[in-house]
Amino acid sequence: MTDTQQQNNKPDKTKVKKKKSGWRIARWFLVPVLLVLALAGGLVAGYVVLGKQDIGSVLQWSTWEHVYDLVFAP
Repeated sequence: MTDTQQQNNKPDKTKVKKKKSGWRIARWFLVPVLLVLALAGGLVAGYVVLGKQDIGSVLQWSTWEHVYDLVFAP
């Protein structure tokens, strides 16, 4: 084959549109959901299992305000 024949066989990249796969779109939604689930699991594991506290107080703002005050107290 000559160089001109090889160039004619190449598809024109400017006209070709790529389809976005369903997996690529699903990742935009799946990754944040998994991160929130990991955060919730970490809160439960740390506060309920290791701290031996009630699961109902995990989501109370006053609990985390108290933890923040303990960690960053002068």
